[in-house]
Amino acid sequence: MSPDVDLTARMTNRSPLCRLLELDGRLFEAAAAWHWPGAERVLPRLSRGANHGVLWFATAAAMAAVRTPRARRAAVRGLASLGVASLAINTAGKRSVRRARPVLDPVPLVRQLKRQPITTSFPSGHAASAAAFATGVALESPAWGAAVAPVAFSVAASRVYTGVHFPSDVLAGAALGAGAAFLVRRLVPTRAPVRHGVRSRAEVPALPEGEGLVMVVNRASGTADRVRALGDALPRAEIVECAPDDVGDALAKAAARAQVLGVCGGDGTVNAAARIALRHGLPLAVLPGGTLNHFALDLGVEDERDLARAVRHGEAVRVDAVRYATGDGEGVCLNTLSLGVYPELVRVRTRWSRRIGGWPAGLLAALRVLRADRHPLEVELDGERRPLWLLFVGNGVYHRMGLAPGRRTDLADGLLDVRVVHGGRRPALRLLAAAAAGPLTGSAGHAAVQVKRLRLTGVAPGTPLAYDGEVTAVSGEVTVEKLPEALTVYRPLTAQS
Repeated sequence: MSPDVDLTARMTNRSPLCRLLELDGRLFEAAAAWHWPGAERVLPRLSRGANHGVLWFATAAAMAAVRTPRARRAAVRGLASLGVASLAINTAGKRSVRRARPVLDPVPLVRQLKRQPITTSFPSGHAASAAAFATGVALESPAWGAAVAPVAFSVAASRVYTGVHFPSDVLAGAALGAGAAFLVRRLVPTRAPVRHGVRSRAEVPALPEGEGLVMVVNRASGTADRVRALGDALPRAEIVECAPDDVGDALAKAAARAQVLGVCGGDGTVNAAARIALRHGLPLAVLPGGTLNHFALDLGVEDERDLARAVRHGEAVRVDAVRYATGDGEGVCLNTLSLGVYPELVRVRTRWSRRIGGWPAGLLAALRVLRADRHPLEVELDGERRPLWLLFVGNGVYHRMGLAPGRRTDLADGLLDVRVVHGGRRPALRLLAAAAAGPLTGSAGHAAVQVKRLRLTGVAPGTPLAYDGEVTAVSGEVTVEKLPEALTVYRPLTAQS
């Protein structure tokens, strides 16, 4: 057999992995030989700037400084996605494939980094962080995602350009980063605003300059700039600022003289305003001012511009409310109420939010609740005594549930969204599985159903019940029922020009 025939046979018998690695090496050498106009000054600096995520933290800070709700949410989601990707890279990623870095001989000296990485080459951590941040941002805000994407692409390309990674390292890292962003969205759904159908449209007064609107502001919400901007847009509106403990009295006094009752604060403050608006038959104007703002965002009111536009043009909808009643009294809910582990989470989050901020406090609360050694709640549901880790009741059907409730596409659907996580061993795993599965029925660990009324009996005295970010104690029998289209709320109905 001739040498040429033997060489051809050996090339044919090589494994697909060997052929792929050879192709990867050839692409690396081609990239090293290719002249990248203008890249010598930019890409090495950009690659160094992305070390330890510094570039992405700075970008998130710049986005948050814009002070629009969507920009802030996009920044937080981008950083959360980056954190998940970095955790995966630094644990399983770098340890699973021990690949040596490329040989730098083909790479011009002017491109090479002054300090070469010492970790293994596969996959690229820089590419993973860039893709995770950019994808996370884009999932929350496509406009911001389009602005960040070119920078993320350049960071990923810089790793091949400077000779520290093969192309396949970068592609694998980018795929892992994008996957991390989608995983974060699965656990904590995006909060895109929802536009409702015209069937729930309500007739309300148009207030071109805000005359007749009395806006009660919870001073602790920290939204002074937003309230000031609303005052500029509606100069004849009356704005009343008060301490958290005085919100109830301020709302009651405002309702006595208001044509439209306004409120700025978190979901708990909005809940208090809704109770008074229902009692006095007043339309409600909600300016989001809390950490989560579930009701305002599902309503479609992102900031003062949305609210001012709706008030000026007299645009509003009718939405459902939920009434719960126990032997200890009754109340109203706009978003969710729950029994089990969630009330404890709310208590811990409230205790720490003023010290470390809402989002860090929520993460701390979730970790403490999931790690705690506790016994399941026992209630009688449908005539049967059942142990439960969590009973969740939503005002309207929530879509894409996660560790936090997702979004509602209809605030006037007449339904209660009931989710149950059954008692059993390993509550943390059951709760996480229920969050990831969403509206899964028929599972041994969790189930979901939509009803118009719910009745629980045998609730132990002092059992905590969480509703709209607040916690109260209940006992005995608890009934929950819908109040269809009971509340009229301002919100823009037409697209903004």
